[in-house]
Amino acid sequence: MTRPGLRARVTAAFAVGALLLSALMALFSYDLTRRSLLDERERTAVRAAYYDAAVVRSGLDTGAPDVVAVLRSLDTGSARRPLLHLPDGWYARTADVGASSVPVELQRMVADGKPAVQRIRLDGQPALLVGVPLPGALGYYELTSLREVEETFQVVGLALIAVAIMVAGAGAALGWYATRHSLRPLTAVADAAERIAAGDFATRLDPTTDPDLTRLSSSFNEMVDKLVRHIERDRRFAADVSHELRSPLQTLAAAASVLNRRREHQDERTATAAGLVADEVTRFQRLVDDLIQLARTEQPAHRETVDVAELARTVCRERSLPESLVTVDGDAPRLWWVDRRRFAQTLLNLLENADRYGGGPVAVRLGGRAGVGVLEVDDDGPGVPPGDREIIFDRFVRGRAAHDRAGTDGTGLGLALVAQHAAAHGGTAAVLDREPGARFRVELPGALR
Repeated sequence: MTRPGLRARVTAAFAVGALLLSALMALFSYDLTRRSLLDERERTAVRAAYYDAAVVRSGLDTGAPDVVAVLRSLDTGSARRPLLHLPDGWYARTADVGASSVPVELQRMVADGKPAVQRIRLDGQPALLVGVPLPGALGYYELTSLREVEETFQVVGLALIAVAIMVAGAGAALGWYATRHSLRPLTAVADAAERIAAGDFATRLDPTTDPDLTRLSSSFNEMVDKLVRHIERDRRFAADVSHELRSPLQTLAAAASVLNRRREHQDERTATAAGLVADEVTRFQRLVDDLIQLARTEQPAHRETVDVAELARTVCRERSLPESLVTVDGDAPRLWWVDRRRFAQTLLNLLENADRYGGGPVAVRLGGRAGVGVLEVDDDGPGVPPGDREIIFDRFVRGRAAHDRAGTDGTGLGLALVAQHAAAHGGTAAVLDREPGARFRVELPGALR
């Protein structure tokens, strides 16, 4: 399982933190609101119950009181229901309220002359029961519905949940923005590293962009300077050695050529040895030329507008190959933004590779997609085993097909040069399956405009 990135983790942390904080605040606010509303409703209900109890007491002081009429004279509205306990029984204005609605403990407290308040559920609905003692061991009870209060609690709870979710979302947005802003310097470092990897060694970071990252920028620039000096030293060494080898190689080549021309005057063993020397000198010369090309690949690509179709046909003519090998796919443009020398060398190396190990090239295609130029060279050889498809682009590596063709004189640098030229354009080189043979593909980002 892939681990989430730093931005995702920080954003999630902000969101979780905001959610927890808002949830705690919501719970505290809900509890405070609930207590406040219930306490206020209880005080209101107690005041109303005492007032109604006084009215009932006055009504009962008459000679022959009509208890039901007294209860009906109370202005209780629809939220309060009165209940009166007299020596001869219980009285109420409606039949749905009776003695069973009053807990025994609360009845005992009122009978002892103590007022009592208790929250109960009546017919599944929350209610507040207030008991007021009357003279003569009588008791007046009043049920106040808490349904509206409960509905208010539900609305408040939903509102607080919505607020918590919005706060969590705001926390996530803040975390995303904060990480985006804080990671911007690291993005600049990554972009600079990619440009350097593509061959643009002039790339540097501005130490004045962020005071907190001055040390990072300075260290990065110092590292790049050392890397450039190291690469330049290696490139210059390879180039110097290659150039120094050219003179003795030319002398050897001339001597080998003389020996070859006089093979008919030599015995068989001497002629064979002279042929081997000439072949190895030629191979050595090709190796030196490839090393010089390899040293040049360390330099950045110098792009220009190039008619790649015409350039590909020119390279084929130089290799004595038919121009008909070159085709342009669909509506792909012929003009690419590439380094002319590198593109020609890439195609030449792919054609030579196909000729040595693939039975000769059978197609050269030029295409493109989404701004990426694509060069493909097909051959009719034995193909490249899956285990060799990456290593054959390394220096001095020859695939199994090359070893099977022991008579070839490859140096193991041709495909390495192809990969280097592609990397200088910010692109890639790869080998694909085809039946029969192999297909070498080079992708060059930014080649199509």
